[in-house]
Amino acid sequence: MDRRQFLAAGGLAAATPVLAHAFGAAGATADGSAPQAVNFVSDGLGLDPREYAAALQQAAATLTPDYYSRGGFITELEHAFAQRLGKQAALFVPTGTLANQLAVRKLAGTDRRVLVQAESHLYNDSGDCLQTLSGLNLIPLAAGRSTIALDEVKHWVERTASGRVETRVGVISIENPVRRRDHEMVDMRELERVCDYARTHGIRLHLDGARMFNLPLHSKRTLREHAALFDTVYVSLWKHFNGASGAILAGDKTFIDGLFHERRMFGGSLPQAWPQVALVPQHLQRYEDDYARAWQAAEQWLSQLTADRRFKAERVPNGTSRFYLTVSGVAPDAFAARLAERGIVLPPPHPDTGAFGLQLNPTILRTSPAALARAFVEAATG
Repeated sequence: MDRRQFLAAGGLAAATPVLAHAFGAAGATADGSAPQAVNFVSDGLGLDPREYAAALQQAAATLTPDYYSRGGFITELEHAFAQRLGKQAALFVPTGTLANQLAVRKLAGTDRRVLVQAESHLYNDSGDCLQTLSGLNLIPLAAGRSTIALDEVKHWVERTASGRVETRVGVISIENPVRRRDHEMVDMRELERVCDYARTHGIRLHLDGARMFNLPLHSKRTLREHAALFDTVYVSLWKHFNGASGAILAGDKTFIDGLFHERRMFGGSLPQAWPQVALVPQHLQRYEDDYARAWQAAEQWLSQLTADRRFKAERVPNGTSRFYLTVSGVAPDAFAARLAERGIVLPPPHPDTGAFGLQLNPTILRTSPAALARAFVEAATG
């Protein structure tokens, strides 16, 4: 993909004082100390323990604590997310794995088969928790793709219904965007067809929307439009909103009511949850705007950077926050190490291609596009 097409469409180091030198006045903080890193690894700001502790102390000044993850600040947070997602109610859960477990388990009821994407977090990265802990049968579809086709869904619904022992598909769980597919979005037209079919056949729908707050910018659909397709929605509280951990599970009031009992049964009612998520509200208010500004800054930076022919950038088709950058004439590891000295954090390069899969987040707004391009060019030069 060439530059015009691009524009149309594990951390290595903490911040160091060199960052102020590399970025000049644009990177300096008000008190003259070194600015925070520009982090191309994290979904959020990638706060280190000192940064988190300082922000937590400030946020806690007016906060009402919860008791076993109920009441006080946690109830306020649940209401805020329910409102943003257009759902009647929401429940705080300490991890996304548990949020998905509680949602799919309750949605399924006695209909024990669940259709999932083969590339989804739920199928690959949850230790078969639904099979082991809830007795559900996960059927993986769309191997190597983000989008489950309606024909695949029909095939399995009909196959399930025709067995000698009556069984039914109870839930379709969709992750969007799909992390294992470089944060690619699910095709919305096909998703709408699948959801319409599911509803006419009494099949419930769950959205693993851990990173769904990135979707509106790229899909041109609001959060509520995405959430409205599903009975339940999970959103991560640490990926975009800089909590220490945590998740929100949202749905109808009748679904959420009493679900805290199952949360506690699975060991998920923290005696005090507020320290995990006290920073979330401030980032919830501005994340969509910050993410849009981050992409504006990234396009300016990459336009300047790829004017140097040593650099090539490629955006993921139908993608969101992930893009790839390659640099020629310098060993990738050496290039990344030089940037680390300047307070710019890159993921490890691909072992075969040397490409860096960069994750865009609001830390790019900590400097100017010109200063960032200059740092990359200097690191490539040596």
